[in-house]
Amino acid sequence: MHLDEEKLQDEFDALTDQISEEDKQELVRKTTTEAFFTSEKRIKDVCNYIVDHFRKNIEPTGMKAQVVVYNRDCCVKYKKAIDSLLGTDNETAIVMHTEGDKSDTYKDYKLNSQQEQKLLNNFRDPLSPLKFVIVTSKLLTGFDAPILQCMYLDKPMKNHTLLQAICRTNRTYNENKKCGIIVDFVGVFDNVAKSLAFDEESVKTVIKNMDEIKKLIPTFMDDCIKFFPGVDRTVGGWEGLTAAQQCLKEDKVKTDFARHFARLSKAWEIVSPDPCLKDYQDDYTWLAQVYQSVRPVSGGNLIWTLLGAKTIEIIHKNIDKIDIGKPLEDLVVDADIIDSILDDEKKVQKKIVEIEKMLKLRLGDHKGDPKYKQFAEKLDELRERLQQNLISSIDFLKQLLELAKQLLEEEKKVDKPEDKRAQARAALTELFQSIKTEGTPIIVEQVVNDIDNEVVKIVRQFTDAFKSVTARQEIRKKLRAILWLKYQIKDNDVFEKAYQYIEMYY
Repeated sequence: MHLDEEKLQDEFDALTDQISEEDKQELVRKTTTEAFFTSEKRIKDVCNYIVDHFRKNIEPTGMKAQVVVYNRDCCVKYKKAIDSLLGTDNETAIVMHTEGDKSDTYKDYKLNSQQEQKLLNNFRDPLSPLKFVIVTSKLLTGFDAPILQCMYLDKPMKNHTLLQAICRTNRTYNENKKCGIIVDFVGVFDNVAKSLAFDEESVKTVIKNMDEIKKLIPTFMDDCIKFFPGVDRTVGGWEGLTAAQQCLKEDKVKTDFARHFARLSKAWEIVSPDPCLKDYQDDYTWLAQVYQSVRPVSGGNLIWTLLGAKTIEIIHKNIDKIDIGKPLEDLVVDADIIDSILDDEKKVQKKIVEIEKMLKLRLGDHKGDPKYKQFAEKLDELRERLQQNLISSIDFLKQLLELAKQLLEEEKKVDKPEDKRAQARAALTELFQSIKTEGTPIIVEQVVNDIDNEVVKIVRQFTDAFKSVTARQEIRKKLRAILWLKYQIKDNDVFEKAYQYIEMYY
């Protein structure tokens, strides 16, 4: 949202033709920029855009945002405008210097160091309703919050201040965070190389305009579709999926497809939900289904990334679901039907897709549980042996059924609360042992004891703690206090892993 400088200059000259050049310059200095940034109408327009953009692009991924504004007065105005659009005041907070505020204009936003730290910890917490921090000079350097993805930049900046500010968005968080996003309202990025005083080509390797990424989508899409010559992408269900999988039988081809789809998926997650994607949505949904169907259940290497939040949402809305027909328990009971379909390869393939799909869904319910890791690895191993023609499709089907029986047997073993608690302690001990170094001499047993004792206290207060938002928030708050404050373990990956174990076992 730029100033029309030529028109402004003409009108300004007409207004000031009766005053001296010196007075004119003083008037320019005092009014032009500040008047532009503090205009009520402009603030309303900018805030409308921010809320709309956040809801469509950032909120679906679970990420959060920072709003950088011109001055302290703007901090207050932007909060009020955004709050009115959100319909609540607990999703935004101002963090700013209040020193020198003799008139107490900003007394409602004055925070001591402890209050500020608590506010920022709430911002870092994915379960906290706080989604925006509004700043003008604070938190532009040194602020580390991996959950922060988007910066709404409405303040002129350049050189190291700009570089430090935009780097707030680049901390890795989870598979949903594909990049940091800067929404530039003032034209800082019109000439970013100049603003950062760097070589233009070097800057382009780090910072890309969204329009550049949009232009890459058709090429990335074509590169993925080329893996499936002659396959009818309008055929849904198990038949269409099987035809696609036949094109990816060789390990190298499958890995190449994964690499190309990961590139497309990253671009798609960044650009979505832009209207430019509408013409490609059907093909993208189809490719995502194929990718998910051949992705190793046990994780595979880093090429096989998890689908992003926006992609999963598209699949849920558009997927042509395979008619599985019966749950896994019934499929295992009906194992005798194998004899009746031995001579019909088409029926064999259909049954393979049915059972393998159900196995993957069931293993997804146990994601992160080490007891079920062997089943995921075995399923991947069987699929690989089939693709290498080391076993026939009938043998593959028989072994799938055997694996399904073993999985169901494992699920029947209901652990006593004491056993589950022991498993939790063992998993947490292994986690903290893995990060222990000479530089971080944490006492693993003490950390585990603290977590175990405090979590049990909270869990016992609720009938079903992990179905309660309040309980989950309390557990995360207590876990963060133990790790971050008491033991200074400020690693978000470790925090999330520890919480997963708590949810899994307690």
